[in-house]
Amino acid sequence: MTTYESNDRFTPITQTATTYPVLLIDTQAPLPELHACVSERLHATLDYLTLMACTTLRDSASTDLNTVTNVARILVQDVTDLFAVIERRGLED
Repeated sequence: MTTYESNDRFTPITQTATTYPVLLIDTQAPLPELHACVSERLHATLDYLTLMACTTLRDSASTDLNTVTNVARILVQDVTDLFAVIERRGLED
């Protein structure tokens, strides 16, 4: 079994599907790059949820609502993790 050794440069994105961190945030990436990444995810989430709010779910399968919710949860979790790195960097300066 492989163990994960913490590294100050990379922080894992919160995940629920795996026990080993596979997606990492480069905590030393330039702030404009981190901001662009978080902005992209936040806007995509807002656009996605706006689309879902305007969609009729009459013809959907029983699992569709769970899928929609899970996609939004993953994107919002990514945004939260990225904001945490940006906030830590902002407080260090």
